[in-house]
Amino acid sequence: MKITNTSLKFKTSIFVLLTLISISGLISYMGLPVESFPSIKQPMVIVAVPYVGVSPEDMETLVANPIEKKLKEITKISELKSTSLEGYTNITAKFESDMDIDEAVRKVREKVDQARPDLPSDVDEPVVQEVNFENIPIMLISIVGNQSLVRLKKIAEDLQDMFEQIPGVLEVKLSGGLEREVKVNLNPYRLKYYNLGTEDVTKAIRNENLTMPGGAIDGGNLRFSVRIPGEFKNINELKNIVVKRKAGRAIYLGDLADIYFGFKDQQSYARINKKPTVSLSILKRSGENIINISNRVKQILNEEQKRFPAGVSYVISNDQSRDIRRMVNDLENNIISGLILVVLVLYFFMGARNGFLVGIAIPLSMLLSFIVIDAMGYTLNMMVLFSLILALGMLVDNAIVIIENIYRHHQEGKNLMQAAQDGTAEVGVAVTTSTITTLAAFSPMVFWPGVIGEFMSYLPVTLIITLSASLLVGLVFNPVIASSFLRLDSRMDKLPGNRFLEYILPKYEKTMIYALENRILVMGITAFLYLGMIFLYAFMGHGIEFFPDLEPKQAWVKIDMANGTRLEATDKVVREVENRIGDTPDMKYYVSDVGHQTNMNDFSGGGASTPHKAQVTVDFVERPARHQNSFITLKEVAAKVRNTPGAQVDVTKPQDGPPTGNAVEINI
Repeated sequence: MKITNTSLKFKTSIFVLLTLISISGLISYMGLPVESFPSIKQPMVIVAVPYVGVSPEDMETLVANPIEKKLKEITKISELKSTSLEGYTNITAKFESDMDIDEAVRKVREKVDQARPDLPSDVDEPVVQEVNFENIPIMLISIVGNQSLVRLKKIAEDLQDMFEQIPGVLEVKLSGGLEREVKVNLNPYRLKYYNLGTEDVTKAIRNENLTMPGGAIDGGNLRFSVRIPGEFKNINELKNIVVKRKAGRAIYLGDLADIYFGFKDQQSYARINKKPTVSLSILKRSGENIINISNRVKQILNEEQKRFPAGVSYVISNDQSRDIRRMVNDLENNIISGLILVVLVLYFFMGARNGFLVGIAIPLSMLLSFIVIDAMGYTLNMMVLFSLILALGMLVDNAIVIIENIYRHHQEGKNLMQAAQDGTAEVGVAVTTSTITTLAAFSPMVFWPGVIGEFMSYLPVTLIITLSASLLVGLVFNPVIASSFLRLDSRMDKLPGNRFLEYILPKYEKTMIYALENRILVMGITAFLYLGMIFLYAFMGHGIEFFPDLEPKQAWVKIDMANGTRLEATDKVVREVENRIGDTPDMKYYVSDVGHQTNMNDFSGGGASTPHKAQVTVDFVERPARHQNSFITLKEVAAKVRNTPGAQVDVTKPQDGPPTGNAVEINI
């Protein structure tokens, strides 16, 4: 082949190129960002509008309908859906797949601004943002101990500042704990006596709690800026606010209300194993290395734990870096073990030297693939890692055929250079064709439409890159290496593989002769087996699913109560559930979240507090340490929480694979 002949003509240049690819491949591999999921721009925009204290019906009428009316003017919206809860409306606009997401966000923001005059004047500012996989936290850290929630929150706030300084961290969200505020409890009888309303008090506080600019003063060669500080520093200043003057006498705020430091009303409760907790959710920037961020977070936690008060500790949950770390280790181990096994297997048929010349195709093809993957801007995410592991077994196919044929030609008396040329030319077309047919089997997946198609496209693209690299290695590098290092081995006839072939070939020859003499019988048996497989699959198959139902690492106990249920009443039911699941086998810990539920299809990064909903997340120990299949444990948890009074309790597991929504969804 022309490409092989050219490579053999410039052997020195090929060896230099091999060295450059090895160094560049290692640099690319070490520099590739590692993350859980590929960064996908989904053609979906969310409008979130908080309006505290308003019923769901009024949220729909006053907020959702005016915004929806404007959004319907945008072309290329394939689906528009709104959900109105108490004090919160969420509107999701799904666009056609060819719509640019930045353009979609711009258009939605414009229409929301146009709808602003039709909304209530005191409604909060609507939040417009795209659906983003990056809004899924990579790690959840819970601070738990026998201290007050105020103290736990102070510890969490200190950690939050440290985590946000880590390169690659986008945001650290803090939830739980108590937030201090100044409470002004007005006395209605005193207001009535002085003929005042709440608006008078609100206006007085607002006008006094200001820092105002006072212009500038010139003094000699200098110019000084003047400001008038007026923000409150203590409660006494608040008490001395003059709300109104009546008959020459000042009416102070302290005369109308009791003023004291208190805490905001809690919108949710969080506990770990029945102990109150404050949580930190860590979000990373797109394309950043999840393993490096995870290592740095854990390093900070180990250092800061020495300064925690007695009895305070932390728990790390939902650590996405754990699975990615395992897959990266699997890839590295598979490359090394694959090379060893290939050399070992080929030793039995081709000898140690020839086996090594074939095995070198594995790391070389991988390094070449890493260069291309890095150049394309890909990250080492689950889909790419899975594709690389899948391709490992196919990387040596081309090299085996080419090296074996070169060896045969050299055995026939040709010199190494001529053997490399003739041996590669003889099988080059067949090797190229076989690789192309393999690529053709995966190429249709590249054109899979929609968000799931974009998610899954990483698999065929990575396989195409890796197998193309193995073809290049087989046609360019293997002949050059063989022409320099291949040697005839007089012990080839004594190798175990050669003896096995001598034993099996006569039997194979007899079988082939019989098959050729009885073609109708062989074709009939083949057709029968083919139809039999179709029959078995049709009647004994277990159906089709997008992602396999893997053994869960968590169990989600979702608790739903009647709309309007107070947070305290929901918390009482959650405590009952906690008591029931306390002795669950293989359980590491359980996290109770009263006022919130996890929704894997919500990427808005926020949401309304729902006092009538709650969730208990049960984390199982690692699989080797479990005493039973976690599916059995899942059923046991479901049996324990069945018939919980006053609530609907469902036990599920986290969804495997990319978020795809429910299997069947009926909207009335």
